[in-house]
Amino acid sequence: MFNRIFMLFTFSCLIPLQGQGQGQGISEEIVNAKVKKDLKNSDWAGIDKYYQLNQLQLSKSPPDAVFMGDSITEGWSFFLPEFFSDNNFINRGIGGQTTSQMLIRFRQDVVNLKPKSVVILAGINDIARNTKFYSLEIIAENIFSMVELAKINGIVPIICSVLPADEFSWNPDILPADSVIKLNDLLEAYANNNQVLYLNYFDEMNNNNGGLQVELTSDGVHVTEKGYELMSILAKQSISSTYK
Repeated sequence: MFNRIFMLFTFSCLIPLQGQGQGQGISEEIVNAKVKKDLKNSDWAGIDKYYQLNQLQLSKSPPDAVFMGDSITEGWSFFLPEFFSDNNFINRGIGGQTTSQMLIRFRQDVVNLKPKSVVILAGINDIARNTKFYSLEIIAENIFSMVELAKINGIVPIICSVLPADEFSWNPDILPADSVIKLNDLLEAYANNNQVLYLNYFDEMNNNNGGLQVELTSDGVHVTEKGYELMSILAKQSISSTYK
């Protein structure tokens, strides 16, 4: 009921009222039509974000690694752009994304670029319920599907642990620490059982209370330059091990 009232209020600001002066307000049919149009035209998975860069990349030599992820991955290029340019790595992070969205764009942003490896860091926004919340098992299975897509196409997958997090500033009702640990357990078990590299950021960045060490984070979830420096060392070690 609240959602319907909120939507009616919101769209009343966007769509001219019908039949004003006759006591008629905006109709529910008009609201529903507007919602359907917006959903139809939205790029929910973010495929458009890197479309032009992907087309340009196809004319170059394949990258050594693509980093697939959310805002933690995307922000890496802001703080340490040379980590990517100097190592023939490509960043394909999109802020706010969940594993379902990443899975949809995985072919365009990873497979088609033919990298030697892919570093997958995903899951925290699922736990934060940025989109519909699914079980931790389904979140993990989305990541497993990306791994299997990579392997089928001759790309070495690296599964990253979800970084520690004990709070969400944008959703304080959720306490994520236990869910992060449980999801990481699922990811690590799958990696061990399927001979997939597991990059354990969690143990290196944990403050021993389920959160990020204070010097590594700006808000409890996102990473500072010092945090990215540590992640860069760990990621490069994992990628280098795939060359052997």
